[in-house]
Amino acid sequence: MAAEKITLPVEGMTCASCVTRVEKALKKVDGVTGANVNLATEKVTVTYDPAEAGPGGPGMDLQARMKAVVEDAGYTLVLPPASSSSKTGPAEEKPVDDARFLRTWKKLRSDFILSAALTIPVMAVSMTGSAGLPLAERDLNVLLFLATTVVIAGPGRRFFVAAWRLAGHFSADMNTLVAVGTGTAYLFSAAVTLFPGLLPAGETGGHVYFDTAATIITLILLGRLLEARAKGRTTDAIKKLMGLQPKTARVIRDGVQSDVPVGEVLTGDTVVVRPGERIPVDGVIESGETSIDESAITGESIPVDRTTGGRVTGGTVNTTGSVTVRATAVGKDTVIAHVIRLVEEAQGSKAPIQALADRIASVFVPVVISVAFAAFLSWFFIADASFTRAMMVFVSVLIIACPCALGLATPTAIMVGTGQGAAGGILIKNAESLERAHDIQTVVLDKTGTVTEGRPSMTDVAVFGEFDEGRLLAIAASIESRSEHPLAKAIVEGAASRGVVPGDIESFRGMTGMGVTAVVGGDAVALGNGKFMEEFATPMADAAGVVDGLSSGGKTPVFVAVNGALAGVIGVADTVRPTSGAAIAQLRAMGIGIVMITGDNAQTAEAVAREAGIDDVIAGVLPGGKAARVKELQNGGRVVAMVGDGINDAPALAQADVGIAMGTGTDIAMETADVTIMGGDLSGVPAAVRLSKLTIRTIRQNLFWAFIYNVIGIPVAAVGLLNPMFAAAAMAFSSVSVVSNSLRLKRTASRRVSPPLP
Repeated sequence: MAAEKITLPVEGMTCASCVTRVEKALKKVDGVTGANVNLATEKVTVTYDPAEAGPGGPGMDLQARMKAVVEDAGYTLVLPPASSSSKTGPAEEKPVDDARFLRTWKKLRSDFILSAALTIPVMAVSMTGSAGLPLAERDLNVLLFLATTVVIAGPGRRFFVAAWRLAGHFSADMNTLVAVGTGTAYLFSAAVTLFPGLLPAGETGGHVYFDTAATIITLILLGRLLEARAKGRTTDAIKKLMGLQPKTARVIRDGVQSDVPVGEVLTGDTVVVRPGERIPVDGVIESGETSIDESAITGESIPVDRTTGGRVTGGTVNTTGSVTVRATAVGKDTVIAHVIRLVEEAQGSKAPIQALADRIASVFVPVVISVAFAAFLSWFFIADASFTRAMMVFVSVLIIACPCALGLATPTAIMVGTGQGAAGGILIKNAESLERAHDIQTVVLDKTGTVTEGRPSMTDVAVFGEFDEGRLLAIAASIESRSEHPLAKAIVEGAASRGVVPGDIESFRGMTGMGVTAVVGGDAVALGNGKFMEEFATPMADAAGVVDGLSSGGKTPVFVAVNGALAGVIGVADTVRPTSGAAIAQLRAMGIGIVMITGDNAQTAEAVAREAGIDDVIAGVLPGGKAARVKELQNGGRVVAMVGDGINDAPALAQADVGIAMGTGTDIAMETADVTIMGGDLSGVPAAVRLSKLTIRTIRQNLFWAFIYNVIGIPVAAVGLLNPMFAAAAMAFSSVSVVSNSLRLKRTASRRVSPPLP
């Protein structure tokens, strides 16, 4: 039997290492053949042998075993109700548990507010001492102890619980660093405060480190809060994709029209779709003629004409005529549902990027603790020092290894880098996106709305016989002003830009997919495509050369005939953005390969590519094909960025190592992408790559400075030459160095991220 899949929520994951542990745990379960965790949605897709499953999905024994191994790894697998089917497609299930995300967000927000409210006065008192307060030093320390205890036991509890679970699996991450650093500072300070006789004042100076413990907890909570917000925004893409499908459909059953929920539409039902409505199902037109805006699926801005027998896709918009459609695919079988699945799978299949700090922490924390214990034992047993003296050395080693600078190394650089990007119109969704962008080797560009303007415009006017350009445009604009078709709008706008004002017309009549006829100033005028001209037996021989020239340039010819004679041909095309060529040249100068991909025909695509300076073109590609082509490049060992602006680009944006959306495009493309170029200008793409390279360089410098104090300070502390007060001062200085270096990035980026285009 073929393997089947089930998607289940997982609670408690916080980083890429969590993803690995959950996947490894599930893959050990008999009957499970694969597990793929999507950290953005906090869900895992499990592939299993149906022989292990009951009639309605994975058998309870398999479910129980899956839940048990995930809980043993330290997380919670949320099982579906017993009555729920495991085979529900992504178009039928709610892809995001909004209530679960909202609970997480509210909890983090309230914890951060409480932690910050207590940390600010702790920091202020620690810096100023008892100045102005009628309190003895010990009483002041007791107040600091009480405030910090609330921070540690309340908002900071999550770090200690996670560190304890990791310790049970002989592993470590940033939770461990936070727990060790804050726990050591807190316990040492509590001992000084509550048991002043335990550590002689001459050795400690009565110094406490409550501010260190509280500040670290508060900063890390802020990062978690921002991460939770980013996860919620990531899942908006899938919700908006689902929003393309109308909630109701007008169905004809037994000769009676009635509105029913779209989920109740059956294959074979006849659905009525009126002008301006979104088509609710995939199907075939049974009666009527219309133009369909398929930009949601194909990305092409020009509507396509459909008549009886033509296929239509759910989620597209019926722009003109009323049609009846026989449903051929509903629910999870529609094209939109397939796009949703592609986005979910592409998001989930991305290799988790293990943060450098986490990788180092897995070795660094056990080493530091081992060194601290070794130092304590050496001083106490070998050097025959007092317990207090040995404990002071132990605490000094741990304090110098406090992860404050390590915790600041990445976020401060990311904050400055993303802030500088935003100032230049480059919005970066999260730190991982910024990290990946510096390795880009190939950029895949969508054509429509990315390389080109995304909307048709009038490009050429050719006149024949006694007509001149002004008169021809006046006639064409007068007729097209009555139409809402994008080609008509292009002609009207083009005429207006040349000072031509539409006039009055008579006897206007349109033929869907062909053209229109009207009487203008007493003349009988026909305007439309070549087939429409043939209907009126209009001689076309004189226009052959003009038509060939337009077609070779990827332009659409619109014919105008007056009183049975060809008066002119107007060329309409989606033109290349003025800055596209320069931006592409910049990417090439950076050693990045360029590929243009489009659903358009090869002739049009190649014409656009020539103008923009692109050699590698892939034409005639549908939405699923775009993601597949991106994956092919990735399989060849390339780090790929996808740049697009339409809903049809969403799967490819998710599949790419870095998805870049143009801000002038659809909301769904921007929600799916990792980076958004707000101005819709391709020059933002090389700027984003430069920003990423500068930021990653700064992060590496920060990590060096964060650890150089440990490399030097830990041995110094271990030999007894550094007391906790100086250790804390060194740790604080390392933090200042990291923040200062990150702020320097702002000046560097402002000079190098957005240079003027050549």
